[in-house]
Amino acid sequence: MRRLILMRHAKAVKQGPTGKDRDRPLDERGRSDARLIGAYLKRKSLLPDLALVSPSARTRETFAFLSEDWPATAAEYHEELYGAEPGELLAAVRAASVQNPRRLLVVAHNPGLHEFALALTASAPIPAGAALADNLPTAAVAVIDFTAKSWSDVSFRRGRLEAFVTPRQLKDKDNE
Repeated sequence: MRRLILMRHAKAVKQGPTGKDRDRPLDERGRSDARLIGAYLKRKSLLPDLALVSPSARTRETFAFLSEDWPATAAEYHEELYGAEPGELLAAVRAASVQNPRRLLVVAHNPGLHEFALALTASAPIPAGAALADNLPTAAVAVIDFTAKSWSDVSFRRGRLEAFVTPRQLKDKDNE
């Protein structure tokens, strides 16, 4: 079995110091949300063996805050993840077969990441599937399992959505 954890970067400032989209850092809520999701993944034993991260400032920072309380997790920064479409994301995931992690995290951007999550899932529990179908908000995580023995065997419509979590859901749960 292979477990893929897809995470959209956390909330970023509207304009970065250079004016370029890729240089936008996280805002305070983004840093807090990334930490919250990181704690959730640790508590649920969903820590990745390897992370593939877009090289933008907000995705790099998301991974840094997300993983700050984890044991060391190898991270690779791939240019092709910035603004990637589903086919490009699938190619990056399949390339992970070289390292062969059992659990793989991808931190990237919408709309491609949301489309990728939807394209991968053949089945999903309700209400998680309905929530994912609606949106992949900032700092949200989709956990998708595959029966594949290798990442090179992962393909569209072969995954099962096991969990879909947003920072808002976690905050609402804490306030109940």
